[in-house]
Amino acid sequence: MSDDKRNAILEALYAIRDTAPYTPAISIAGRLDISEGELQAARLGQDVITLPHSPQDIAARLHALGQVKALTRSTLAVLEQKGEYPSLSGGGQAGLLLDPGGLDLRLIFAHWHWCCLIRDSLPDGERLSLQVFDQHGRAVHKAFRLEGDSTSAWQALWQEGNHHPPCFTGEQLPQSTSSPTSPPQGLAEEWAGLTDVHQFFGLLRRHKLSRRDANALMEGHFTRALTKHSIEHLLERAAATAQSLMLFVASPGCVQIRTGCIPVPERKRGWLNLFAEDATLHLDDANIAQTWAVFKPNRDGGATSLEAFDANGELVLQIFSERREGSPESTAWRNLLDTLSHRESAA
Repeated sequence: MSDDKRNAILEALYAIRDTAPYTPAISIAGRLDISEGELQAARLGQDVITLPHSPQDIAARLHALGQVKALTRSTLAVLEQKGEYPSLSGGGQAGLLLDPGGLDLRLIFAHWHWCCLIRDSLPDGERLSLQVFDQHGRAVHKAFRLEGDSTSAWQALWQEGNHHPPCFTGEQLPQSTSSPTSPPQGLAEEWAGLTDVHQFFGLLRRHKLSRRDANALMEGHFTRALTKHSIEHLLERAAATAQSLMLFVASPGCVQIRTGCIPVPERKRGWLNLFAEDATLHLDDANIAQTWAVFKPNRDGGATSLEAFDANGELVLQIFSERREGSPESTAWRNLLDTLSHRESAA
């Protein structure tokens, strides 16, 4: 990044923050037509430092940060949760932070390009966060420090930082490939033969299909296209009947899962919101292009989810019923999905 570009970014950033200090970084980056990663990288040496550790090392130290607000964003949804990270498990390429009902995340380290610490001076005090970005400057995951006794762990990380800048490659444009009009040979048989929902990723790879295209090809067999307002109706009814749900929001390198009963959804500034004590979900449902009810067989009788996609076919939000391994899916959940209106065409 040239000095001229860096100075222009900083000047614009400080001008916005002077008048509207709580403006989200992603909104400021959007105004400047740069990535969020570029915005934060321009602050290196001032109130941002690079963490010179591997993604696995960073993830292994999250549990020492104490109480945090953990945030993961898809294109149209933001999930925030308060809690403490559990200890890291998993292999070298993927990490697991397993705590159903708490901070529960799946990490894909290949997308962890730049990890940094950020100090923001706000009217109500200093805000310290650890943030991860992919190679295009898109935020993968963020952890905001909450009040507690974990100051030493944050200070230790800060002391280990440096001012080495990241190298971003710019936003990756969506591929304009056409969707298949007929299912590949064997797709329906393989889908019917699933014994674990995680086998679905392999099925998509073998048939070279996106999740959205697979849903469209299997409509009437394992999937059902739903109307635009299905998510709001589902959340309203789940709240009214105290059904415990699993909400999945994914960035390129992180899947964050919130498990538990939900409050009544509220609409503010055009977004659909869930405001629970431990978590908040913000959903730009007006821009959701497709919504599906999807059934995947497994050893316990199958799992059914609601899946929402944006206009580029990227998964925005997944919702499952809470279920323990070895137990069948809730009949009440399936009945709830059955009440949602069918959309005549998924085109």
